[in-house]
Amino acid sequence: MPMNVPARSGALDLRPLSARSAVLSLLLGAHPPELPVRELVRLMEGFDVGGSTLRAALSRMVTAGDLRRTDGGYRLSDRLLDRQRRQDDAVHPRTRAWDGDWEMAVITVTGRGPAERADLRTRLTALRLAELREGVWLRPANLTRALPGDLEQVVRHYTARPARPPAELAETLWPLEGWSATARALLAHIADETRPAGRLTAFAAVVRHLLADPVLPPGLLPAGWPGAELRAAYTDYQRDLIGEVRARVRGT
Repeated sequence: MPMNVPARSGALDLRPLSARSAVLSLLLGAHPPELPVRELVRLMEGFDVGGSTLRAALSRMVTAGDLRRTDGGYRLSDRLLDRQRRQDDAVHPRTRAWDGDWEMAVITVTGRGPAERADLRTRLTALRLAELREGVWLRPANLTRALPGDLEQVVRHYTARPARPPAELAETLWPLEGWSATARALLAHIADETRPAGRLTAFAAVVRHLLADPVLPPGLLPAGWPGAELRAAYTDYQRDLIGEVRARVRGT
């Protein structure tokens, strides 16, 4: 089951972000995940979000448990810190040299309802595993991470060496050419986009796309794989965005 199948390779559907999505994009990319009110106001003004709209969005986000108030600003709630960790892992994946082994996760529990099955599929996909057949998930063992402990109740974890050629197997598990085409379309778009709101929207899409990168060993990737270029573009954007606004705020 492919992790990320675009409707059309290279196609982009970049809809403007809501005030809530813009705030979350900023805080998910900030370390620590907290910004003073003055910085948030300055940032959101640059994204064509007025003060009253921002205040209403912040109030709703605190009520919903997305944010919590601090002495001088707003911080991601504990509930969203796991989402930030997943985003950080997508931007800076932790890998190790690949020796040819594959991770294999086999679902061993039956009789689960549709919601439980969908949740398990989402969690395994987020771990960058791909489904070979129903209940059997694979990926090269090149990531420095373990499966969450609670998955041991429903999944058995093995190390395997499939007989099928690794690059051929990877092509059947992930839509590599489609992912690459969309990544290149995003890179071309951000190179041409000059509007602050448009760039924020584009880089939010970059993060979503990186979450679907299987992070395969180099030898299993098509030539010219743009993953590293896309990560570098996002890292530069986030650093420049936060640094510029903080410098302006200090100067006021």
